[in-house]
Amino acid sequence: MSQILVFNNEVAAAVEAIVDEAKPNGLFIITDTNVRREVLPSLAEQSPAVARACVIECEPGDEAKNLRTLSEIWSRLVAGGCSRSSLIINLGGGVVTDMGGFAAATFKRGVKFINIPTTLLAAVDASVGGKTGINFEGLKNEIGVFREAVAVIISTCFFGSLPREELLSGYAEMLKHGLLDSEEAVDMLLDFPIENCDEPKELLQLLKKSVAVKQRVVEADPHEHGLRKALNLGHTMAHAMEGLALKTGSHLAHGYAVARGLVADLVLSHMKHGFPSERLHSVAAFVKSRYGAPEFTCDDYDTLIQLMRHDKKNIDPETINFTLLAAPGDIRLDSTATPQEITAALDITRDLLGC
Repeated sequence: MSQILVFNNEVAAAVEAIVDEAKPNGLFIITDTNVRREVLPSLAEQSPAVARACVIECEPGDEAKNLRTLSEIWSRLVAGGCSRSSLIINLGGGVVTDMGGFAAATFKRGVKFINIPTTLLAAVDASVGGKTGINFEGLKNEIGVFREAVAVIISTCFFGSLPREELLSGYAEMLKHGLLDSEEAVDMLLDFPIENCDEPKELLQLLKKSVAVKQRVVEADPHEHGLRKALNLGHTMAHAMEGLALKTGSHLAHGYAVARGLVADLVLSHMKHGFPSERLHSVAAFVKSRYGAPEFTCDDYDTLIQLMRHDKKNIDPETINFTLLAAPGDIRLDSTATPQEITAALDITRDLLGC
């Protein structure tokens, strides 16, 4: 059964309706320290269900998405008497929805959960589609399961206080969806004033269109046997960049890695499938002006390629698999590239982005 997507800036009312229908025998909220401080109090004032829930708090940031934190969540669920008839609310960004969803999916072989994303990145990507998991041994999302939330409440009311980096991180995933969709969708995204948007309803409608692209793909291929690989556009490169950042102890927001990964994949798309040069340059110019130049150098190429070999979508360790495009909306699944082609694409990407 497909998850219910609720696009509504009246979040408390949406929570009450879902909880009233589910009638759980226990209610738990998984969140992080920042969201508990900045979002949870006002939501609890408006929602009796939220106010009475048992709150499980974890540290913010991707570094916390690990086995230790997961074990702590399980322990708190045990202590709180969570059963298979309980309901878990994951309130937060992508780390919370990824890890909270995995905790719910594996506790007692599955507890129902809903996601309330509080960042644009989580709203457009992590909270939707049923992918859950944690990082392991320095690799992104290495351990996880497919398990959809009962519902996802998507709202723009939490985005007003997000820093620029958080907004742009989410917008990179929206740009990915636009590239998978059509020329018109890409133009709309390149022209939208995401950094100066003061119309939550306008952003909510754009977000709804973006999520619909992902939802169509997920419904056609829920467990990533075919078409869902399209959502990997930009991500083989991006996950390698994130892995490199983890190894070196540097900070790299997921969406910034995705934005740069999209440019690298469009370069490969131009090399292998004739993706239009003009569109490549328009996307690269947008990424350069918002996300800046990548931090890696040519000395990091071997490490990046080794990290790409660990991508879960590879057919075998010797073949690096990409989703590429012949044009916006013209998807080429299971495209492969040699280390030499990847090196050339990384060189061109660094040139386009101002290194």
